[in-house]
Amino acid sequence: MTTSPDVIDYEGSGYRTDFWEGKGRDYEDQTERVAIRRLLPPTGKRLLELGAGFGRLTREYDGYEQVILLDYSTTLLREAQQQLGRDDHFVYAAANIYQLPINEGVCDAATMIRVIHHFADVPAALQQIRSTLAPGGVFILEFANKRNLKAVARYLLRRQDWNPFDREPVEFVKLNFDFHPAYMLDTLKDAGFTPEKQLSLSYLRLGVLKRVVPTGILVGIDSLLQHTASLGTYSPSVFTRNIATGNEPPALLDGPIFKCPACGEASLNEETDRMACQNCGKQWAIEDGIYNFKEPL
Repeated sequence: MTTSPDVIDYEGSGYRTDFWEGKGRDYEDQTERVAIRRLLPPTGKRLLELGAGFGRLTREYDGYEQVILLDYSTTLLREAQQQLGRDDHFVYAAANIYQLPINEGVCDAATMIRVIHHFADVPAALQQIRSTLAPGGVFILEFANKRNLKAVARYLLRRQDWNPFDREPVEFVKLNFDFHPAYMLDTLKDAGFTPEKQLSLSYLRLGVLKRVVPTGILVGIDSLLQHTASLGTYSPSVFTRNIATGNEPPALLDGPIFKCPACGEASLNEETDRMACQNCGKQWAIEDGIYNFKEPL
């Protein structure tokens, strides 16, 4: 099993209650839902939600026959399971995106929101995601924009060392990156995607505005401002819709969902409490409905 770059681990964290619930982020939550509805086809066969966390956005994908919630944290997946339930519509998998256990071409859609800013090796992550999608599949990606208005102003006033116009990612805190839009679009193309529409989000993400202006009004204004991405992306957050190109991997939407993250073979036999790879012999735990591919047994 190859070594991956370092990853952020939210295991045991209170991310849901510490960051979202009751923390004044209704504006951010609602604007992201607007963007998803604009960019993502409303129905499909199977959607892969990368960095699903506690399932905050998962109900936006109810038009898909099946949703795979994938996150590195079993703690957050357990919270998602508690609110979404356990049935064939939802599949819960704990895994490293650098070593995805999802079989090639078995999804026709994927989303990755508020996640990629934790990735030091974006090309590797995007190549893994591309492999899970059938040709023509849709990938909705959100990324933190290095070239946002606040960063530009701070740089011009010499209150910030790094250049927001430089194309390279900036790591402002360990494993927390901002990305230039041109860098992200080029990297998506190199990974086998055709970027299509972009949306600019969160121009109004200011504490004073959120305190004095009703959330519905802020969301309505943001909804209009999202379309300004066609003129240039200078917002804190950018959403982009991307299409999986080429003929590889082939569409296997009715094939087995999982492959072994150690050897890459789709030869896993599911037992009561584990998945056993018939190729390399590695075994992966099934823990109360959650497939745990973080480390073999």
